Amino acid sequence: MNLLSGQFGIKLHHGWITRRTLGSLCALGIVAPLMAGAQAQAQSSGQQVEWADNFDIATDNIKEVKSSAPTLSPETADYISVAIDRYQRIVQAGGWGMVTPGGKPLRIGAKDPRVVELRRRLIVSGDLEQQAGLSNTFDSYVDTALRRFQLRHGLIPDGVMGEGTVTALNIPADVRLRQLETNMIRMRSMSGFLGDRYVMVNIPAAEIEAVENGRVRSRHTAVVGKIDRQTPILNSKIYELNFNPYWTVPVSIIRKDLIPKMNEDSQYLAKNNIRIFDWSGNEMSWQQIDWNTEEATQYRFTQDPGSDNSLGSVRINFHNKHQVYLHDTPSKTLFGEDYRFHSSGCVRVQNVRELVTWLLQSTTPDWDRTRVDSVIRTGEREDVKLKGQIPLYLTYVTAWANADGVVHFREDIYNRDDLYGTGTQARL
Repeated sequence: MNLLSGQFGIKLHHGWITRRTLGSLCALGIVAPLMAGAQAQAQSSGQQVEWADNFDIATDNIKEVKSSAPTLSPETADYISVAIDRYQRIVQAGGWGMVTPGGKPLRIGAKDPRVVELRRRLIVSGDLEQQAGLSNTFDSYVDTALRRFQLRHGLIPDGVMGEGTVTALNIPADVRLRQLETNMIRMRSMSGFLGDRYVMVNIPAAEIEAVENGRVRSRHTAVVGKIDRQTPILNSKIYELNFNPYWTVPVSIIRKDLIPKMNEDSQYLAKNNIRIFDWSGNEMSWQQIDWNTEEATQYRFTQDPGSDNSLGSVRINFHNKHQVYLHDTPSKTLFGEDYRFHSSGCVRVQNVRELVTWLLQSTTPDWDRTRVDSVIRTGEREDVKLKGQIPLYLTYVTAWANADGVVHFREDIYNRDDLYGTGTQARL
């Protein structure tokens, strides 16, 4: 059988290997060990092998890291299965070498012995082609390969080998293999029909996908729950939008945040436009409460709409028992961070107006982006019930692969994967 046939269904005698197909196979890390044998076989039979020796896979693969196919597509489990086969072979071959931690961050133009370690590491995982060699120079090929690695691992793709990137590089191959195996089970459990339109929040990736007819309509960076205030994993339906919302502070945040802040600064509530009411609707002053106790938890704290409102310009409601929701935020700088686990369980949405417009256009007549912007600009509270509810999936996926063979990993932020074999069963 031809070396490039089998489960991938690719045979030299059927035609040329396309640039896209070769890029996909290189992303899976299976071309390098096959290329020499395939060339020898083709030459011995007089075949012309159609790939260019100067094929620049690095730039093409950066484009392929983001796929228009949803993370929860019916085929994702199959893509993970192919990745598992590849990672099993990496583990059987001894895994990948460590990149020496410490030292100054390295970037393009640097010369350092650690660049050789980095090249070896990136070649094994398929981010850097073997032809790039093992020079100690951090050249454009290494820069592109490292950015690709960073994108696959949810890191800021700055091309700098800093502490966070080195930590991700040094997670052993057998740990990554276990991650893939755990997440294939998760994917199989969600392999049914999810809806023609739905919203998926992947908590470990801190990312949101709006999916329509099997394709991702838009992706949104998210900020999700802290380790000690986790975003719940659930399936629900989005039913309502609140424009220019008031924020009623949950009891847990009154206890954990407001009381300590008021003990530090008695003007905290005034500075943040938060008012206090008893449950009969009577407004109170902060002086009426003993802040050295938990008395404050007996009252309702409400933040007025405005630029400083913790919910931003819109809140997206879905059915759940945890008192969480999706919403805008005034703290938009958090979207630019690698680590986006800062909330108390709710999900903050980057570019929320695009998502809200899609939700309304999909279900509710006479709404478009212009009307969304206009309502927000008024500053007045307006509640909109969706004419048709949109399925929502708050999921926990730490490893997946796409049709181009690109394998993604994210930190097991809530420790549900049992990656290091502590004996705790991985939780779906």
